Amino acid sequence: MVLTGAQIIMECLLEQGVDLVFGYPGGTILNVYDELYRYQDKIHHVLTAHEQGAAHAADGYARATGKVGVCFATSGPGATNLTTGIATAHLDSSPVVFITCNVGESLLGKDAFQEVDSTGIAMPITKAAFLVRDAQQIPDVMRQAFAVAATGRPGPVLIDFLKNVTALDQMIDYTF
Repeated sequence: MVLTGAQIIMECLLEQGVDLVFGYPGGTILNVYDELYRYQDKIHHVLTAHEQGAAHAADGYARATGKVGVCFATSGPGATNLTTGIATAHLDSSPVVFITCNVGESLLGKDAFQEVDSTGIAMPITKAAFLVRDAQQIPDVMRQAFAVAATGRPGPVLIDFLKNVTALDQMIDYTF
């Protein structure tokens, strides 16, 4: 089956038993949100007023249910607004997977609009931080992120996807 990176992300969330995500949409993560709309009968989205609120909500969900919480945010200020919630999850050992999208590969490292080193910022306050540059990596990274978040001392994990990885122009043949 040929899927986009955004479709693979949704399929991986379903594979991990995710039925609820918290977040706030923005430019670079719109491919993921477009796909989330198509999965709305399987994955419910809670729109918050701010990314920090989404981070805290995903943390609270993880604490209340014992499941891994999931939070979406866009690049730049969207990703940096997550930091207080990520740090809280880290200090209190809450399993949360934070999913952000960054600028495209061709713009990475060029100070593009709202480009930020999300993985670098998150590194000291997460158990792991991943930058996904190729759609082929998505299933392995997603599985690893959920496993790391939930095993041992639970805690947050950040996955930052490059925008082009989630787009239609990077479709891959993948079977779950």
